Amino acid sequence: MKKILITGITGQDGSYLAEQCLADGDLVYGVIRRSSSFNTARIDHIFQHPNLKIVFGDLTDAAMILGLVAKIQPDAIYNLGAQSHVRVSFDIPGYTLDSIARGTLNLLEAVRQVCPTARFYQASSSEQFGDVLQTPQTETTPFNPQSPYACAKVCAHHLTAHYRKAFGLHASCGILFNHESPRRGETFVTRKITKAAARIALGKQDVLELGNLGSKRDWGFAPEYTQAMRLMIGAEQPDDYVIATGQTHTVEEFLTEVFNFFNLSITKHVRFNERLLRPAEVDLLLGDPTKAEVKLGWKPKVKFADLARIMSEADDATETAKC
Repeated sequence: MKKILITGITGQDGSYLAEQCLADGDLVYGVIRRSSSFNTARIDHIFQHPNLKIVFGDLTDAAMILGLVAKIQPDAIYNLGAQSHVRVSFDIPGYTLDSIARGTLNLLEAVRQVCPTARFYQASSSEQFGDVLQTPQTETTPFNPQSPYACAKVCAHHLTAHYRKAFGLHASCGILFNHESPRRGETFVTRKITKAAARIALGKQDVLELGNLGSKRDWGFAPEYTQAMRLMIGAEQPDDYVIATGQTHTVEEFLTEVFNFFNLSITKHVRFNERLLRPAEVDLLLGDPTKAEVKLGWKPKVKFADLARIMSEADDATETAKC
């Protein structure tokens, strides 16, 4: 039985990853931050699983992280914990940097000092490419970050590569492009659209406010992307991989797919709100997953239209059940 440590287990990716590891018989330790209220909705269905152990902690607390890794002696660590919202990072840049860059450093130091055989996965992001210097983006495309979130992710990415080279750690970075699911946070644009559309169709809401509809993103299905993480951990040699579909679509295209599903009018129900624009926009992200396909045998299966339908059906069912 392998011991798996997952930071950010209550997030979209963490919940799917935990499910997959538990299904394989692994012992999963999930790190969550202590607060006055639980934010465990995404893992409530597995909360009582005998192989799931929840531990309280904070990535910015180096001593706590060191002690936790020393005690558990995990076989693998998936670092998914962070302040993960790009727009919010402009409002709280300090905390964003601490939770991502310092948090990653604390984990890598803990691995180096007390558990050097553990395999380490770092959640890198397509946002690191920012104002892209090459299309499509590959593992060798220069980073050009356009937000505090992306800057912090670049730092964490380079730290992981440094510890791999300098100390021989099995440490890999997955440069994941946008990946969505019914578990996506409601403040992220895809889930914001599907939830609002479901509510509008039921007469619970009238207007959906959005920012830049022209932004182009490479959107995939989250459970497939967490499987890619596991393939990286299981690979003989550590490396960095772009995980993407190789196709790009605008926010407006996603909006159209969803509103067509609900038979709604965009003109009638959608309004532009300039407050939702980022101070520095990222207009185009398009990943080339060839390396992951060749070296890991990973290939996405869920198409863009199917992703919009899956998320629309889920929010339709959820909002209908509330009536």
